[in-house]
Amino acid sequence: MRVALFGGSFNPPHVAHQLVALYVLETTDVDQLWLTPCSRHPFDKPLAPFHHRLSMCELAVAGLGQRIRVSDIEDRLGGESRTLITLKALRVQHPDHEFRLVVGADIEPEMPLWYGANELRRETPVIVVGRSGYGQRDGLVMPAVSSTEVRARIKRGQAVAHLVPRSVVDYIREQRLYLD
Repeated sequence: MRVALFGGSFNPPHVAHQLVALYVLETTDVDQLWLTPCSRHPFDKPLAPFHHRLSMCELAVAGLGQRIRVSDIEDRLGGESRTLITLKALRVQHPDHEFRLVVGADIEPEMPLWYGANELRRETPVIVVGRSGYGQRDGLVMPAVSSTEVRARIKRGQAVAHLVPRSVVDYIREQRLYLD
């Protein structure tokens, strides 16, 4: 099975994340896409607790079909999330799977700075998805929606329903996330 691994903070997941997942599934040679929220960001970005981000990811992909799943691998591994370590663990757990890595055009320039970047690039095909404001790419360019913007809007009491799946908006309200 060919699996596209789509990692990120997902703090919170938004509609562009959903679009990326569907776009990759429909335009590349993968059988499944696994959304993998990071446990602890390697650059110490403050994050909502993992269990909340995992739940929001599950809500965000619930209506997108059976080929998308959410993985808690990075929480089970513990410590700082490192893509190479995650991929190595997944290859041990799923030796019959071929993994690809999904990154946005905004993240691609940072990849040489990642832990084990050369090994990661050598052993894992990368699917780069265009993002508005980050250079011209072939294919679809995702809208410029960011979790940072979503959190700021929530903190200011502004609407986010046009940026975040309804089920995730409801969860954020119920759990009182991103208010401070």
